[in-house]
Amino acid sequence: MATDTGREFGGSGLQAGLGLDDPRRLLRGFAGLVGFVVLWYLVSLTQPPIVLPSPVAVAAEFRGQFLSGTMPEALASSIRHWVPGTIAGTGLGVGAGVALAWSGLLDDVTAPLVRVLRPVPPLALIGFAIAWFGLNHAGAAFIIAVGGFWINFYASYGAVEEVSDDLIDVGRTLGVRGDLDMVRSVVLPASLPGILTGVRTGLGRCWMLVIAAEIFSVPGIGREILRASNNLRVDRAIAYILVLSLMYLLVDVAFRAVQRRVLAWQA
Repeated sequence: MATDTGREFGGSGLQAGLGLDDPRRLLRGFAGLVGFVVLWYLVSLTQPPIVLPSPVAVAAEFRGQFLSGTMPEALASSIRHWVPGTIAGTGLGVGAGVALAWSGLLDDVTAPLVRVLRPVPPLALIGFAIAWFGLNHAGAAFIIAVGGFWINFYASYGAVEEVSDDLIDVGRTLGVRGDLDMVRSVVLPASLPGILTGVRTGLGRCWMLVIAAEIFSVPGIGREILRASNNLRVDRAIAYILVLSLMYLLVDVAFRAVQRRVLAWQA
């Protein structure tokens, strides 16, 4: 049984995450990517490099930054605060969303606070991050966690709210007693697809927040993008933006494979 499961996860699950399970879809995606690069190249011929460098120039800068060690070092630094920030934001967001959606008392007590804090963008909290944690990875992780929290909170809250009352009644009929048992045995399995969708969205959002988290000179990909932009090195800025895109792609593919396995019971 273990061998079969591993083969399914490593095969069909990962292939689906990469889009390899549908050759026609993969071919269309590749054609779209090639078309975009060709269009980019043609437009770059009409613009000075300082405005829009060509794909060839960006590729050369990407290679140079990678071989010099600057790019790997910046990426490793960003991962050092992306990982704890994402884990904290995801865990707290899912936990709070499930708890408040299930408990009317908690929801009523915290509703005013949620409405006050929700519109505050992570960038507005940079001053607090510096004061509380300093100019380090912890401060950057805090900014990332705040952004990831709200996505997971509302996704989990909505998923739990959509659980059918009939399903809960069936659980009670089958002997499920107490809030914790009901949440663990009925609510979480029923709301898991919606929760995982929020987690997947949050993973991408947290990569986007890397730039905001590094705006106060914390080392990483975001700081390199800001430095390149300030120096009008558009080719270098695009090269580092591509790093963020590639990291998001890898994380998204891996999570889709895990998501397919976790939700295999729905098939």
